[in-house]
Amino acid sequence: MAVEIGSVSGAGDLKAFVDLPFRLHANHPLWVPPLKLERWLFLSRRMNAFFTHGEAEYFLARRDGRVVGRVTAQINHAFNDYQKKNWGWFGFLEFEDDPEVLEALLDAAAAWLKQRGKERMVGPACFAMNDESGVLIEGFDVRPMILQPWNPPYYPQRLEQAGMEKAMDLLMWNLEVSDREKVLPVIFELAEKVQSEHGIRVRPMRRWQLRKDMDSFAEVYNSAWSENWDFVPYSKKDLDSYAQELQLVFDKHWFFIAEREDTGEVVGMAITVPDANQALERMKGRLLPLGWWHFLNKGRIIDRVRVGFLGVKPEYQHTGVAAKLYVEHFNAAAVRPQKGGEMGWILETNTAMNRGMEAMGGRIAKRYRVYERVL
Repeated sequence: MAVEIGSVSGAGDLKAFVDLPFRLHANHPLWVPPLKLERWLFLSRRMNAFFTHGEAEYFLARRDGRVVGRVTAQINHAFNDYQKKNWGWFGFLEFEDDPEVLEALLDAAAAWLKQRGKERMVGPACFAMNDESGVLIEGFDVRPMILQPWNPPYYPQRLEQAGMEKAMDLLMWNLEVSDREKVLPVIFELAEKVQSEHGIRVRPMRRWQLRKDMDSFAEVYNSAWSENWDFVPYSKKDLDSYAQELQLVFDKHWFFIAEREDTGEVVGMAITVPDANQALERMKGRLLPLGWWHFLNKGRIIDRVRVGFLGVKPEYQHTGVAAKLYVEHFNAAAVRPQKGGEMGWILETNTAMNRGMEAMGGRIAKRYRVYERVL
């Protein structure tokens, strides 16, 4: 039977869209099922802040009436406006190991984007690069952490067979932050001088003022990441939504702000989150009957963290603030159950940050690939 592509229409189609990866990957020991309720909310055009500056269409592939694949096509107007580009994106890609299915999905996404005048299709990203993004190409034997996709090895093979070309690789670095002996001594030497020589202190973020601290995060992010290939600045509504999400995983031992003592200017920050996937794995995609219990007891379950953001304003990158933020992670590991984890993703082209990971004794644990097609 031929593959038929249709837009998601109504609750039944959306349920099939959310449920597909559960059928494709449920028997794989490394796949972590997302919380279904969260996926419904995330895909809601009314609830997701992405739709204040973007638009999207959701597609299902069926063969003989059975769902065999899914994909989205989306346009991030904020990205295009900032980057002065005319790109479209695809995301939420899931498909059976069938080249005809994948080609039909990609063609549908490309056609939707081309109709809207886009010149290039890039992805996958769900919906933006700071959400789940890329296709796993190395590290298939390592369990994914929070906001990391997992896919079987045939995904990149089929994408390349379908003519998709590499746009960028994203690196995840493994760090055992309790092991100080692997760290170059210069890291600790730089960290010791930050306050005495440059008047910069590092403090924890606070849950009760997390939304305010997220404005400080955005100030650093919009400065330190502005030249990145994938960069798009955070809007107020993006930050409102992100702060609400972080409340669920907030731990003051892992959220840091670096600021000048004399003026209070924020110069650097780090957001490291306990790996909620360790709790989600036990929840099996549901809050009921016992999923809520695993989430409430996540503090006893989670022993890994993911360093999602660590950055310093360009004008302060010579002061050793980054080194101080690294050392604060070692200090946190000394008092928390989490003794290691992963940092990233980091663009393969970010030479300074990747060298920093090597200096910290890290090793590349996973590699994700973002693909592109000229329309």
